[in-house]
Amino acid sequence: MSMNPRTPWKGTMTQRERFNALMHYKTFDRTVNMEFGYWKENYEQWDIFTENNIKNEKQANDFFAFEPPVCVSGSIEMDPPFEPKIIEDRGRTVVRVSRDGLWEEVPKEGSSIPKYLRSSIETPEDWEELKKRSFDRFSESRKPNFEVLDDVCREDRDYPVGVNCGSMIGRIRDILTVEGLSYAVMDYPEMVEDMVETHCDLVCDYLDAVLPHYHFDFAYGWEDICCKNGPLVNMDFFRSVIYPCYKRIGNKLHKYGVDIWYTDCDGDVRPLLPYFLDAGINCLFPYEVNGCSHPSELLEQYGKDLRIMGGFNKMAMIEGKDAIKAYMKSLEPLVARGGYIPFCDHRCPPDVTPENYLYYLDLKEKTFGIS
Repeated sequence: MSMNPRTPWKGTMTQRERFNALMHYKTFDRTVNMEFGYWKENYEQWDIFTENNIKNEKQANDFFAFEPPVCVSGSIEMDPPFEPKIIEDRGRTVVRVSRDGLWEEVPKEGSSIPKYLRSSIETPEDWEELKKRSFDRFSESRKPNFEVLDDVCREDRDYPVGVNCGSMIGRIRDILTVEGLSYAVMDYPEMVEDMVETHCDLVCDYLDAVLPHYHFDFAYGWEDICCKNGPLVNMDFFRSVIYPCYKRIGNKLHKYGVDIWYTDCDGDVRPLLPYFLDAGINCLFPYEVNGCSHPSELLEQYGKDLRIMGGFNKMAMIEGKDAIKAYMKSLEPLVARGGYIPFCDHRCPPDVTPENYLYYLDLKEKTFGIS
């Protein structure tokens, strides 16, 4: 299926103008043409990728002429991380220590969620040792790279740029595991609270360093603290500890005119959404349909206080062209009203055939582009 690279969609606005107008419910020429990437297996199994030597998301974005917003980040997490190493070879799987310090069992071939065996951080003493080693607020590695920022964030740019606001609890879940976090909130609440505050301090330090110097179009973060049955974190702890940290960050963003803030949180986010919105997180990304609902439900409930990016049901892509066409039709009112950018509701899996995917891309341009 070797083919020539696709050409950019037609437009009458710059990418930056379009993104800002769309996200602020103002008049725009068309939707943003972007996707959220693919599973690793897609690059190995899709002939459209193998025959065109496409091996990563950057190459795929260039090939399809997508226009994702630019995201910049400083050192706002564990630095240095744990040193990854193999602990045991079990034949078809290996046990390794991850960069988060987790002992995990993973298959040698293919990709799957690891089986977590234990965390390196189990007690307050473990955390204090890691905090001294890898969460020093005044480390040289924490200083922003102003040379890169000067180039990427220049005022004459025609593309939107976002600043990273990190993770208040999702990365902590990565360090402790879901089970470990659940126990730690009850057994060592002060330790987990200090972990949250430490992550918040690092984000705030970075924002204090860059917000006075650059005009960002949006902020972004990552949490992944929900499954299809709701939040993975204790809601009382979320309200009393995590939510105030979001507020601290939101206040800094608003002081410098950054009023669009999305976070990557999969699953059913509805219990968290009122707190997100009150703190300033007003956009959901990449919005998983089967873990939550059709995007129209939340956009109708919260009106123009909310934006959504994603939300095209991957199951419709797998099912075939009729399902793709029907689902695309259901999104037309959302795209027309603004505040919504359609793309696959998480990374596109290899179960979607290249034929169906190309049909989806063509139909999306025909439906939401400029003819």
